[in-house]
Amino acid sequence: MKDFFSKLLNGMSIAIVCALIPNALLGEILKLIIPSIPVLQHLLDATVIVMSMLPILVGILVGMQFKLTPIQTASVGIATVIGSGVVSKTADGLFTISGIGVVINSGITAALAVLFVQLVGERLREYSILVVPTLTVVIPGMIGAMILPFVQSGAGLVGQGVAYLTNLQPVIMGALIAVVFGIIILSPISTVGVATVIMLSGIGSGAANLGIVAVGMGLCFASFKANSLGTALAHVLGSPKIQMRNFFMKPSIALPMLITAAILGGLAGVLNVQGTPYSAGFGLSGLVGPLNYINLADGGWTATNIAIMLGMFLILPLILNLFFIYIFKKKLKVIKDEDYKLDFE
Repeated sequence: MKDFFSKLLNGMSIAIVCALIPNALLGEILKLIIPSIPVLQHLLDATVIVMSMLPILVGILVGMQFKLTPIQTASVGIATVIGSGVVSKTADGLFTISGIGVVINSGITAALAVLFVQLVGERLREYSILVVPTLTVVIPGMIGAMILPFVQSGAGLVGQGVAYLTNLQPVIMGALIAVVFGIIILSPISTVGVATVIMLSGIGSGAANLGIVAVGMGLCFASFKANSLGTALAHVLGSPKIQMRNFFMKPSIALPMLITAAILGGLAGVLNVQGTPYSAGFGLSGLVGPLNYINLADGGWTATNIAIMLGMFLILPLILNLFFIYIFKKKLKVIKDEDYKLDFE
């Protein structure tokens, strides 16, 4: 069971990197350039389309982790799309693809599909190409579609919990929300989904964003020796979700980052670091968080606001993470470099 869960999370992590990084790297830059070079809108649209391909990538890459045959792998991919919720049907009968679906349900559907094709195995032999894709859609695919509303409701409960925190004193609220979003970004639950459902804004949004900044930057530094430079940077430029597998196998690897998140979240309440429901779930990806803070801050691009932005989104996350990583790695010996190793080969 541990091996199965590990392979499932590893496949999901790779899929998230492939699907989300193009838009994370280019999205905000393209939005600034497009008014001057409108033709680049097509490139921005392409990165958004790639994001919506996440469910099928989850299915295929999970299938590859289990070394399934090409037919089985493709079947897992199409079943995952059915259960992901990324495709919806309009009142006039048209099908639309939007967003990235419900990531956690994509993972559940992919797991069910893998178990199904493994159960069927080679029993169907020469009929596999005819029967396996169909049965995989009919059974695990439709099961995923049927449980989708319940999984969405469960994710909604997380949002309600976060909404309750917004009623607390600003410093306490900021610290708790930053930690909660730091944990959510390491899970299959969408931080953007949680933030937008409850319309998290103001200091709550700023703290949530800083929590993700703390986790992303901390994992970048902590994983530097165990991974390539590009993989380490993907935690910041892409998403810390690529450490999902390692986090679930050993949750203590996130302790330095979550302590950093709590401190930054508390300071967000002191310094009035704000954000929008959209920016809350992004961290440093695409510079969405820092740019939204500047846009919402009184006076805009003043020297004081720029100093706060650099301090909260870059300097303090760097210093605090390095300090706590050193404490937990060298002094307390709770974590080690190998804990952050990612196998993307």
